Amino acid sequence: MITNKNTKYALISVFNKSKIIKLSKSFNKNKIKILSTSGTRKTLINHNISCEKISHYTKFKESLNGQIKTLHPKIYSGILSDSKKKSINMNKNKKNISIDFVICNFYPFEKIITSNNQENIKNFKKYIDIGGPSLIRAAAKNYKKVIVIVDIQDYDFIIEKLKKSTQNFSKQEKLKLAMKAFKYSYNYEYEIYKFFKKKYILKYKKNNTKKILPKRINLILKKEKKLIYGENTHQKAAIYFQENTFNKNKNILNQIQGKKLSYNNILDSNIALECVLQFKNPSCVIVKHGTPCGASTKKNILKAYNYAYQCDPISSFGGIIAFNKKINSETTQLILKNQFVEIIIAPSYSKNSLNILSSKKNLRVLTTNNKKINFYKNFEIKSINNRFLIQEKDYDEFNINKWKIKTQKIPNKSEIKNAIFGWKIAKFSKSNAVVYVHKSSTISIGSGQTSRIFAIQNANSKIKNTIKKFKNITLASDAFLTFKDNILEAKKKNVSCIIQPGGSIHDSKIIKLANENKISMIFTNIRHFKH
Repeated sequence: MITNKNTKYALISVFNKSKIIKLSKSFNKNKIKILSTSGTRKTLINHNISCEKISHYTKFKESLNGQIKTLHPKIYSGILSDSKKKSINMNKNKKNISIDFVICNFYPFEKIITSNNQENIKNFKKYIDIGGPSLIRAAAKNYKKVIVIVDIQDYDFIIEKLKKSTQNFSKQEKLKLAMKAFKYSYNYEYEIYKFFKKKYILKYKKNNTKKILPKRINLILKKEKKLIYGENTHQKAAIYFQENTFNKNKNILNQIQGKKLSYNNILDSNIALECVLQFKNPSCVIVKHGTPCGASTKKNILKAYNYAYQCDPISSFGGIIAFNKKINSETTQLILKNQFVEIIIAPSYSKNSLNILSSKKNLRVLTTNNKKINFYKNFEIKSINNRFLIQEKDYDEFNINKWKIKTQKIPNKSEIKNAIFGWKIAKFSKSNAVVYVHKSSTISIGSGQTSRIFAIQNANSKIKNTIKKFKNITLASDAFLTFKDNILEAKKKNVSCIIQPGGSIHDSKIIKLANENKISMIFTNIRHFKH
């Protein structure tokens, strides 16, 4: 290679060759000489673009099936040299060059490993790039002299700048490109770290699956879209997803009809979906303002919706309705007849059902793209000023064998079934919360109260006109019942079974009162506060 102190050089080594022809032609047009690795060079040569193979320049052949291509002192001296200090340029070897542009991207490790291709996963080592990260780090480190490009979306920017002059790059622009390079390298290696961590845990920690809070949590969040506003119209809001994750279900909910989703819509929809997917049989959950106001499990979706709605028709107005099974036209017709609804969520819809829903242009219709969503793998994060509260999600393994019956009266099969159902709904209800259940359906829910007795009274007030219809009601409480008035108030509505965490200093008094009123009582030894 004949060198000239005024000649500029670009090193190109890319896996993703999109737009590289256009950029390379721009280099040629501006008399910027190109060095490239064999795979990239083959693409460029096929498009009549002048370039030299890196191994020709270094006099060192690519080895280990192409794993070693750019790892050579001549390359890194060319990138790291200071053009203002010619005396140290390539150890004073006039045959060495100074590299001004580095264009590089890597094997898409995340896509390859998460493609379910077992051959790729087995041979994961071949997809770990060594030379590429070293190249862009070196170039980014020397950003005042070297322009590093890792994002194909920046190619057009480079081309436009070159039209004016090869010197037409400000320090701020170079710094921004260097910053993107370090972020790109960080994300890439973080994906590899997660793969190794997962592999390590599966291999060596099979008997220790208890998740603990790590000392450091690295989150890279990418904006998916801007929302029309936040909780209130004066609050700006957007939705983000975790960029550095193996999560294949980025969009758990898919909107197929209706107005744009708001901040509150998204929160309520997520709660409704998590809640209804606890059940295997046809089920419906109606959520309003972040808490269930009706839920039911029946033999079919139509009955499940009808019973969920009858729990609290007033609160159901403007709510979010979630199902765990396909919706038919009968159910759709009943929903539109009964109430105004903001959102309907289901795994799928019959053709006639979709035709009916299409008459309501503003109604948001959502589908779920995965029936086996694990909501409990992630943390919950809340911000408080300049700090963050982080906790594991409220995952209850739900082992009824650990529950304890504390009363003389033993709950029958129906009461046990209702207790299980009520306990699952109570977990999603705002504290203080009580859930009244009859035949696997909620008949009243008292939630978001500042005391337990207020929650029970609130629930009682909603069924004052239907007391004769229901007998042997099961009450589920998200936290322990402390005082006698809780039991006496519940007894007014024919409560025959209570499920609660237990753990109050007054447990013995509560159990005694339950015995006197012939109420069976189950202690779960776990609570479900939801603030």
